[in-house]
Amino acid sequence: MRNLSLVLSYEGTRYHGWQCQPNAVTVEETVRKAVERILDHPSKLYAGARTDSGVHALGQVTNFFTPKPIELKNLVRGLNSLLPPDIRARDGREVEDSFHARYSATSKIYIYSILNDPCNSPFLCRYSLHVPYTLDLAAMKRTIRLVKGEHDFSAFKKKDEFYRNPVREVRSASVARRGKMVYIAIEASGFLRYMVRNIVGTLVLVGQGRMGEDEFKSVLESRERERAGPTAPAHGLILKAIRYAG
Repeated sequence: MRNLSLVLSYEGTRYHGWQCQPNAVTVEETVRKAVERILDHPSKLYAGARTDSGVHALGQVTNFFTPKPIELKNLVRGLNSLLPPDIRARDGREVEDSFHARYSATSKIYIYSILNDPCNSPFLCRYSLHVPYTLDLAAMKRTIRLVKGEHDFSAFKKKDEFYRNPVREVRSASVARRGKMVYIAIEASGFLRYMVRNIVGTLVLVGQGRMGEDEFKSVLESRERERAGPTAPAHGLILKAIRYAG
């Protein structure tokens, strides 16, 4: 039995996230059907990240098992001939039996995009949050440093979602401007659901001057979701990459 891994990119607008759901089109179901058509046997896909509805991915990782001797380049070529144009298989490799796309991951990197311009763009509206007023980037850069390290991120989780252990380690976090675009990048050992989007929504309040650095710190330490800012929309978020040891 071979353990095969794929790196996938997808535009998440028309999908209800990665994970299969009844009566909804998902990335997992779409990819699985293409894999099964090529391999001619049922397959179970394991994903590095369960992206939510509307979230995009540049470097999603999945793995599955097959006894078939198909060459990886032929598998990738075959998948891209069957998949819709908003999902692409970028790379394929054979991995050790113990490899699991989710549990073998050491960290994940997400990037959130903000178009900071008075006028929204019809070409970017599906991939960024439009903020028409000027943002205080210096304040946002100072504040985002507070999320680095190991913290209980309950203040930034999805409301009413329960975690036995809401502690996560943020390894890097940054805010950068490129022209009219503002990018918020966060790398962590793992994420609570909506964690990046809730951090972004709260940072935007900081950029507006509606929340100070000390208040942001107080929100983080409170572990109370009600004290944090609004959830930034899904379409501005992209899973950039998943890292593995070795």
